[in-house]
Amino acid sequence: MEKVEPIRDRKKINAIKKILKSNNMRDYCIFTLGINSGLRVSDLLSLHIYDVVDEKLNIQERIRLREKKTGKYRDFPLNEAARKAIQEYLDTRKPFLLDEPLFKSRKTKNGKPMAVQRDIVYKAINAAAREVGISERIGTHTMRKTFGYQAVMSGQPVRYIQKILNHSSEAVTLDYLGITRDDLDDVIFSLNL
Repeated sequence: MEKVEPIRDRKKINAIKKILKSNNMRDYCIFTLGINSGLRVSDLLSLHIYDVVDEKLNIQERIRLREKKTGKYRDFPLNEAARKAIQEYLDTRKPFLLDEPLFKSRKTKNGKPMAVQRDIVYKAINAAAREVGISERIGTHTMRKTFGYQAVMSGQPVRYIQKILNHSSEAVTLDYLGITRDDLDDVIFSLNL
């Protein structure tokens, strides 16, 4: 697997969200949920509607799922941006059944909607990233890396991000997120106490 980079510029993140939202609410919701949760794309695409809404069809405040890669359960909150994106997306899906995939494809199998495939997500995110001038390698894993990078750069302790991403050490997390010497130097330059 080729190494992909996080999206470091928040203006470009917002521009990508705007492009995705104007093109396809599903892709916008996948991206927004991905960059706000740190979930792997395989876990995002395995979600069902019942994972994110309650019996009264309100967006839940927390999600609990079993990660495909690790087999571990993960219970985490949905922030305002993620909840809003899910609500906006589901508003375009009405009527829907609770047992349908959250992110469904136009294709069906046995009369049931199929979950979106990873390559569809890759193409949408990559096209939007190129449109906003990002030249670094971008992939579906970029969402997870963007979550971690932006959290660390906004002042969250690396050890917290390490735990959320299920990494073995802070050094692994920093390397994974592509934290550069320039990023670390900027911390010192920005203080000027």
